Amino acid sequence: MSRVADRGTARTVSVLTLTGMVVGSMVGGGVFSLPSDFGAATGALGAVIAWVLAGLGMLMLALVLQSLAVRRPDLDNGIYVYAEVGFGSYAGFNAAWGYWAGNVVGNVFYLTFVMASLGAFVPGLGQGSTVLAVLLASVLVWTLHVVISRGVRQAAGINRIVTAAKIVPIVVFVVIAAVSFDTGVLGDNLWGGEAHTAGALFDQVRDTMLVTTFVFLGVEGASVYSRMARRREDIGRATVLGFCSTLALFASVTLVSYGVLPQHELAEARQPSMGVVLESVVGEWGATLIDVAVIVSVLGAYLAWTLLNAEVLYTPARGGVLPRFLGRANDTDTPVAALVTTNIAVQLFLLLVLVVNDALEFMLKLDTALTLAPYLLVAAYAVKLTVTGQTYDDASARTRRRDRVGAVLALVYAVFLLYAAGPRYLLLGCLIYAPGTLLYLWSRRERGEPAFTRPELLACVLLWVAAAVGGVLLVTGVVHV
Repeated sequence: MSRVADRGTARTVSVLTLTGMVVGSMVGGGVFSLPSDFGAATGALGAVIAWVLAGLGMLMLALVLQSLAVRRPDLDNGIYVYAEVGFGSYAGFNAAWGYWAGNVVGNVFYLTFVMASLGAFVPGLGQGSTVLAVLLASVLVWTLHVVISRGVRQAAGINRIVTAAKIVPIVVFVVIAAVSFDTGVLGDNLWGGEAHTAGALFDQVRDTMLVTTFVFLGVEGASVYSRMARRREDIGRATVLGFCSTLALFASVTLVSYGVLPQHELAEARQPSMGVVLESVVGEWGATLIDVAVIVSVLGAYLAWTLLNAEVLYTPARGGVLPRFLGRANDTDTPVAALVTTNIAVQLFLLLVLVVNDALEFMLKLDTALTLAPYLLVAAYAVKLTVTGQTYDDASARTRRRDRVGAVLALVYAVFLLYAAGPRYLLLGCLIYAPGTLLYLWSRRERGEPAFTRPELLACVLLWVAAAVGGVLLVTGVVHV
């Protein structure tokens, strides 16, 4: 039987605030690295194909979330609860745990990126992976912890202001780059690499998939905060509105860059590469503008993701999927136990920044790989509803077919992303998923319930086997960080 959080004490927010949470979550550090990330992977033609595929795939997921919010108004925090009611408690737990862990890694990416941007002004920060950078990032983690602890609604309001502020420099970049656009440069950048074949183009597009997915992480922000929505319809509206606006922004940033600098210069640009592109047009102040924009944007995104991540632990704990202590809130309705747990995890992953090669790329790809399983389970649940007919008693056959097509496309896209992630990051992800099972067993014991059904036990064994394989490959150096 499905378990949902108690909504009686939830404080409601408007559709505009929900949209701000979606946009604020998606528009973070990733957008400022798009010129270099795409330049290293593909040319302009591949970029267009990649954005079309990513846009359609994520739009299908956004529409799935919109449909589920209306069809199952009794369920809150859809990222985990759709997996739970569709495929059992262990699936619901893994959706919540994997999504939370991915967001923790994403927050470390944001902190590292903001320190790298501050490195343009503060000596000793380097690319965000120095001891000084980690110390300053740690101070920032606990400062924002205090801000959020004072109340979710207050922090959400700050996020809406920051979201508006960080969009402006990105729009300025797009306008200036568009005015300086050179069709000759674009023509030279049309094909990525020397081989102008469909196979080579497919490989280029595949190499961009984790990047496009990373910048879209957060499309589910309104669904995660569904317990705070004034009306169920607001969840879907905020999701689609936030997605469409950010897709237009991300694609514009990428494509105008191909008309300003040669592809090899884009590929070799330091981060934030958007600053390198703008500097080539307007001079040094362009790079400074983008560095400042990164700091504002990433801090805003970090705030949004910290809010969201505390909610991802809080609601499942209230619903019985995670241990009860994570469901504690303070007198401002802030999930304080979940917030503390989240920030401790961020602190621990910050230490990893000191030892990994290319911390930004590693955190970006690991974050995306961890989040793919929850996305896949959401899409699979939507497919299941259209097949069984549950919630479609009063709907027309046409509506059911339409929803089935969208859900199947979202599921296919999620499976393709798992393929694009590759075995390295999937095995590293299993190393994080598997130990979480101990929390699941804790929760089940608290409630006096059986640990696993037979299919769940099989899934658990397979997960631990994959984690063991990943651990052996990591220790032997076959897989490295």
